[in-house]
Amino acid sequence: MCLKIDDDPSPVRFLDEGDPLPPEDRVPICKGDWLDRLYRSHRDKLVRFATRHIQREHAPDIVQQLFARLAVRRDGNPLAVEFPDAYLRQATINLIRSEARYGRRRCTNLHVCSDDVPITGVDGVSASEARDMLVRLEEIMAELAPRTREIFLAHRFDGFTYGEIATRTGLSVKTVEKHMSRAIGHVTRRLSNDGG
Repeated sequence: MCLKIDDDPSPVRFLDEGDPLPPEDRVPICKGDWLDRLYRSHRDKLVRFATRHIQREHAPDIVQQLFARLAVRRDGNPLAVEFPDAYLRQATINLIRSEARYGRRRCTNLHVCSDDVPITGVDGVSASEARDMLVRLEEIMAELAPRTREIFLAHRFDGFTYGEIATRTGLSVKTVEKHMSRAIGHVTRRLSNDGG
């Protein structure tokens, strides 16, 4: 059985079934060198553009990945568009977003709760002191007015902003700030009195 090589402009040649394929058949060749020209004319601009959105050391990788994806497309020059600069920039942004989503998923899978990690090498005295400190902090928190304690814990432990706490509690931001000042002052005074 013989195979005809369509891309060869020379007279028709046939290959026998056992003959190796010519190099041009192993790698898809795009008609013209549009990708090379596109890469040379847009790479530096795209790296600078990507640097505005991600860390400088990752920008060249994103641009390289963009051109690698363009190279494997089989539909010829995908940039037969009116504004190739805009197309490439949008493709770069899309790739950055895609990589960010992938990174978030990967980090979420790697997250380990601190309660699940065994503490090794801690001596009994340090562990006892840490437990005592937690008991003291719980006692100090119990001394606060309920609203002040709620606001302090919402900000320091739950990570809510003053604005978010104000919305949740129906208070003004200024009132939330006053409650936080009271709580911080109380905790600081009690810890310094207990320690000294």
